[in-house]
Amino acid sequence: MLTKRDLLRSAAITALAVATAKSTPAIAQNKAEWPNLLEAKDIAEEGFIYGLPLVMNYAVMQEFAVDKNSGQFKAPFNEINSMHHVATPADTAIITPNSDTPYSFVWMDLRAEPMVISVPAIEKDRYYSVQLIDGNTYNFGYIGTRATGSEAGEYLVVGPDWKGETPSGIEKVFRSTTPFPLAIIRTQLFDPGDMPNVEKIQAGYKAQPLSGFLKRPAPPAAPKIEFLPATTAGIKDNFFQYLDAALQYVPETPRDKAIRTKLAKIGIGPGKTFVFKDLSLEHKAEMLIGMKQGDDKIDKWLASGNKPINGWNVSSLLGDEAFYNGDWLLRAGAAKAGLYGNDAVEAMYPFTRTDATGEPLDGSKHKYTITFPAGQLPPVNSFWSVTMYDGKSQLLVKNPINRYLINSPMVPGMKKNADGSLTLYIQKDSPGADKEANWLPAPNDTIYLVMRLYWPKTEAPSILPAGEGTWQPPGIAVAQ
Repeated sequence: MLTKRDLLRSAAITALAVATAKSTPAIAQNKAEWPNLLEAKDIAEEGFIYGLPLVMNYAVMQEFAVDKNSGQFKAPFNEINSMHHVATPADTAIITPNSDTPYSFVWMDLRAEPMVISVPAIEKDRYYSVQLIDGNTYNFGYIGTRATGSEAGEYLVVGPDWKGETPSGIEKVFRSTTPFPLAIIRTQLFDPGDMPNVEKIQAGYKAQPLSGFLKRPAPPAAPKIEFLPATTAGIKDNFFQYLDAALQYVPETPRDKAIRTKLAKIGIGPGKTFVFKDLSLEHKAEMLIGMKQGDDKIDKWLASGNKPINGWNVSSLLGDEAFYNGDWLLRAGAAKAGLYGNDAVEAMYPFTRTDATGEPLDGSKHKYTITFPAGQLPPVNSFWSVTMYDGKSQLLVKNPINRYLINSPMVPGMKKNADGSLTLYIQKDSPGADKEANWLPAPNDTIYLVMRLYWPKTEAPSILPAGEGTWQPPGIAVAQ
């Protein structure tokens, strides 16, 4: 009797045999150095789990900062680009995009020298944050309302090898584990008419090399890099080539030394060149099986690695290097759930694909409601939102009223029930003019919902600690 693995291997070899032209693979001359089939499969599985966030990040870097024709290009390295709109269905580079806060981005190249990020003074009731993320997808620091306050300030971002002194005038130094970190700046938009105020704040965000900040001559520029072209759409087809490219710019650490040693055995890592087409048919098949099993493990972990509460998944998936502590499955699950999400203290993200009874959410089959009891809206120091995504792509959903979310600044204009509770209507068609203020348009298909609680309260009622807090998101009900 064939096992599932035998069937997978048979299918993979058949598919590859059809797709592969006859040639003598390079591995034939190199058999002694290469792992056997089973070891290659295991390395592929482990490598996929370890590498998925790195590859996703590398592909987004390509689209945002390298390839000017990507359709998602923001700005070259070390230049801030501010979006004067919130995310729409046209924004496809990052899954589960936030549509609450217009973004500003700066992808930094720290090889030649550190960068100084300057922020203006911002009114106390407006939330903003600068999230610093490195090539390992670690959140290695925060500037903003919660972390540093609303005052103006200058902050230094340094690479893994920087050994300089902290200059005067710098509030804090943040160290990245990789030379190409990303700063994502979120600025709260109260309502559409507030955009000119947000644009003024965005104009006050600055990024400059340390030499410019100190008014000194710049050091020699770092060598130009010919990055391997990559797209988020091409990740699965070219995964290990992309991982090989990404790892050139991710220095090894004690935490990832073991997996990096294994990956080097199959030609992946600095000084290596992984060429999938040069492998034997059998090795290709085993590597594909390993990747598939790694992907399945991530999905299985995501399905069970969160605390289910009223149909929502509540967890704390994101953090810095110490938070992950070499748990590559946790890191991969976090990236797949929503790349570049925040630490729990900065924002919590309950998410769901099911109603309160565990049935899949499907806008083609049902209408739904969420009701917050009186006095039990999400407890935050800043603001909250509920965002609608397509269940398959995890991107925003086109709809006739261009509404992708409902958030707390909208509550005063919404209709409350007689007992003071607030009901949101989740469906593909309008619930009627009298209820449209409370309508969150859904796709005519499967639904993925994400709640965001910015700067969640820590005192009761609170969603923290994740999955054990005194406040719980209400379940989604099928409308009667």
